[in-house]
Amino acid sequence: MRRILWRATIAVAGCLLLAAAGQAETKVTVSETHLCCGQCLRGVEAALKDVPGVKHKSSQEAKTIEITADNDEAAQKAIDALAAAGFYGKVDHQKVKFKAVDAPQATVERLEVTGVHNCCGACTRAIQKAVSSVAGVQANTAKAKEESFVVEGKFKPTELVDALLKAGFYVQLKK
Repeated sequence: MRRILWRATIAVAGCLLLAAAGQAETKVTVSETHLCCGQCLRGVEAALKDVPGVKHKSSQEAKTIEITADNDEAAQKAIDALAAAGFYGKVDHQKVKFKAVDAPQATVERLEVTGVHNCCGACTRAIQKAVSSVAGVQANTAKAKEESFVVEGKFKPTELVDALLKAGFYVQLKK
């Protein structure tokens, strides 16, 4: 009888260990994110504070956001929350990723960009630098503390989105 109880105890302990191993925490580092000031860091804090099962640490100097989540699903929700707040960067995880921005392939003359993190003059300058690097862009209306702006000229939206992502800003395009 003791042997049976002992084996059952070992079997239950093994199952618990396997279950715990299956729910190992997920660590994700987002690098090359635009984090120019304390307001940017507070923006990251605000974006992630209500995401259940997620802790984070941001570094303005390194331009990184380190996420520790209960699992891959919680980590993905954190990345989605960062995107919704207008932050973007390179992610060092195989499964957890920023969603692709849907941008038309054809050349356009006017496009409204929205959802970008733009808390200060330094953010605005970085946005304007990225926008002006796109061939065919002639003007934009980006202003500090405004998350939407219009870009005009003859340019490809995919190139505009790529330039803003490379600068560390997640964007959405108004249709």
